[in-house]
Amino acid sequence: MNGKFQNKYRIPSSRLKNWDYGKNGAYFITICTGHREHFFGKIVSVNHQNEMQMNEIGKLALQFWSEIPKHFPFVELGNYQIMPNHVHGILIIDKKYIVDDIVVETLQCNVYNENVIKKVQMSKISPKPGTVSTILRSYKSVVTKNAHYIHTDFEWQERFHDHIIRDSESFEKIQSYIENNVANWKEDKFYN
Repeated sequence: MNGKFQNKYRIPSSRLKNWDYGKNGAYFITICTGHREHFFGKIVSVNHQNEMQMNEIGKLALQFWSEIPKHFPFVELGNYQIMPNHVHGILIIDKKYIVDDIVVETLQCNVYNENVIKKVQMSKISPKPGTVSTILRSYKSVVTKNAHYIHTDFEWQERFHDHIIRDSESFEKIQSYIENNVANWKEDKFYN
């Protein structure tokens, strides 16, 4: 592809090279709001314990996260938590029940030949079906669409953070971190 900028302005991927993010495994995900703005609510102290009080957008973020397995039946959810300006969650991809590795996604109809060429070029850099990126793109999209009815300035940070969970000890440590995230809010790196 001899484009005008020849990938000069392309941001390098933060994903692990040579790792298939559609592969069975557990992934610790963090997605931040744009400028880390507190779009989801606030942490308050109730009887000397921190509690997340979600606003309408926070409730949407929670609802749509919990519905991920309905749209991606090969995904199970580990612990997850909506925080004032980010979402933590564990996605567990388990495709053992998918027959013939079929993951269906639809594209718009191609009318002109030049559109076909563009779509082929874009498909080489677009998230592949059944991957963490596709799942999160769908999640962020549905939250954004619905959040805009409440607050037109809502936005996500462009990327997301991921960590491939490699063993049960790490899995349990991350599950505990997510579970205790609200209690430890003032020590959280996203607090300010």
